Amino acid sequence: MWQACWVVERLRVLNPERSYRIKGIRTRGDKILDLALAKIGDKGLFTKELEYAILCGEIDMAVHSMKDLPTELPEGLSIGAVCEREYPGDVLISHGGKTLEVLPSGAVIGTSSLRRAAQILNYRRDLKIVDLRGNLQTRLRKLDENKFDATVLAFAGVHRMGLDFRIAQVIPFEICLPAVGQGSVGVEVAADNDEILALLKNIDHPDSRQAITAERSFLRKLEGGCQVPIGAHAKIEGSCLHLEGTVVSLDGREKVHSSVVGDMQDAENIGVKLAEKLISLGAGEILSKVRQEKKCDG
Repeated sequence: MWQACWVVERLRVLNPERSYRIKGIRTRGDKILDLALAKIGDKGLFTKELEYAILCGEIDMAVHSMKDLPTELPEGLSIGAVCEREYPGDVLISHGGKTLEVLPSGAVIGTSSLRRAAQILNYRRDLKIVDLRGNLQTRLRKLDENKFDATVLAFAGVHRMGLDFRIAQVIPFEICLPAVGQGSVGVEVAADNDEILALLKNIDHPDSRQAITAERSFLRKLEGGCQVPIGAHAKIEGSCLHLEGTVVSLDGREKVHSSVVGDMQDAENIGVKLAEKLISLGAGEILSKVRQEKKCDG
């Protein structure tokens, strides 16, 4: 809802002659909170109901976290805007402001993300990961109730809610690469709705779009439609796009990591090249084991 309000405010500034109304729609991911994401499959978990509403003409556009948006969109839909990206990394929130380095052996970390869990275990196998679902406020409340020692969240969400003071550590990318698209808000729309597409051009951020296009291409090539321990980060410097990515086993013991650099206008191919590079290093075998262990339906 914060993201929807954020998009509307920007559209109002740029197009004050129009009126806007926000329609709240609960998705399957919002409703099922008693199961881990990996157990229910998350392909479209937070988007299907919104996409159906666009196709039925109930809404003109749907606002998503880009990390929740599947790499393959339903026929007839497109991404009308990729908004300027916030810092895409993860942060640690813990009791006493402890960082990952100084958490005691056996400390319990709550997260619903296989990506975060696998990378943290790769860094410190002595930590214990427990599943944690719910919105940001729910996760922080459970932390405050001493149900675990720390949790890992996206910096963007914490920052947008004005909770930077809770951050114990901004986790370096060397330890934990973010989810594909993390930190950016995307707006989905009917592909043939030229009026709305023209409206959204004003809030589209070209550099963020190119970076996230590379990351999504990388994920698509790895067939990461379901929740899998894949991390990626693209950044643009001048006309160059730098993309790094990783695939990690669930127990953190196996990890492949590499990077590719190319022209920012070649974002799709850069993502494919990096995926192929990781596959050659063993990513395919790691992901196959993950899917067998989690019976992922993506």
